[in-house]
Amino acid sequence: MIIYGYEFSILELIFFSILLLAFIYQLYFYLHYIRIVHFYKKNLKKNAEAKPNVIVPVSIIICGKDEIQNLQKFLPYVLNQDYANFEVIVVNDGSSEETSFYLEGLKKIYSNLRTTFVPAEATNISTKKLALTLGIKAAKNDWLLFTDADCMPEENTWLQRMANNFNPGIEFVLGYGAYFNKKSYINKLITYDTLFNSLQFLGFAYQGKPYMGVGRNMAYRKEVFFRQKGFASYLHLRSGDDDLIVNHGANKFNTKIEIAPDSITLSEPEKNFKDWILQKERHLSVSSYYSPKSRFQIAVEPFTRGLFYLMLILSAVFGNIITLISISFLFVVRFIVQLSIINSSAHHFGERRYFLSIPFFDIILPIINLYLLMFGKMGSKSRNIRWK
Repeated sequence: MIIYGYEFSILELIFFSILLLAFIYQLYFYLHYIRIVHFYKKNLKKNAEAKPNVIVPVSIIICGKDEIQNLQKFLPYVLNQDYANFEVIVVNDGSSEETSFYLEGLKKIYSNLRTTFVPAEATNISTKKLALTLGIKAAKNDWLLFTDADCMPEENTWLQRMANNFNPGIEFVLGYGAYFNKKSYINKLITYDTLFNSLQFLGFAYQGKPYMGVGRNMAYRKEVFFRQKGFASYLHLRSGDDDLIVNHGANKFNTKIEIAPDSITLSEPEKNFKDWILQKERHLSVSSYYSPKSRFQIAVEPFTRGLFYLMLILSAVFGNIITLISISFLFVVRFIVQLSIINSSAHHFGERRYFLSIPFFDIILPIINLYLLMFGKMGSKSRNIRWK
């Protein structure tokens, strides 16, 4: 086929057409979903008038399994939140006596600290679900705010920021849980993966399609937990204590997000590739229990991303000079959009910036996810995988 004096094969036109369709969706995905920080700042300007802080009773629930060092390091940041009415419930999941002694000592200083425990002989496949259940049942308040023992709020206004969303009709509030930046390439990979995944699930929630949250920084009403009969539907799974309760109960009417810089929690990341892979495998193992609608909406992006790169290569191999110029233009436009949105978001959250590593992470992370979904070992060997 000859177009404007240049000859194009049918195969070449097919490859480029598929590439163009994938490019269009990718652009839509970044501009409509991932650009959540832009929408947040735009709404701040639109609603510039000062609003009174919401003060409702809140129960913060933290589960810890052999976490004495993390509790010593991070728990005071939670206990010292600048908020008028809250309690902190720490569930000691079969930990050493040292943890119990430390918590008992803190209770003499902080009257709002309460503790309970999971018996050491508990045999549940996921003792974290049992720990959370005990913590939720012990909570005095309707609003429950969750974080982990290895997490700390970045500011003492974290609780207030989250609580400002505890409005009538709202049942879920999803926040951003970051990881500490370390000087290693695996940490750079982890923080990028966390940033991108967070922008995705928060962006979908903002657009009325919530499908998950992270237990490092999320809140929901106690009645939600009992309405879903707790974790009864997925007690046989090692994970799912955070994302599945959101996936099964959140919708565009009852869910809000909070991404103010002082609403962030920071966590200790995995220190090596093997532990990070085990962590990802555990998280991905419950994705098949998401609703069909959620599975479809989160599968479209990696599918079109893979198509984009595949058609990019095939068009380059089979194309002429015009095709090469065209596909180069599409690649550069998409890369500029990625650079702008990802790095402006990273700046908002106080994260590191990404440049030439973006295309590498863009390709390698879906491959890792696909491999773990297809060949992961979350079956018989899963008893060796920690819940935290």
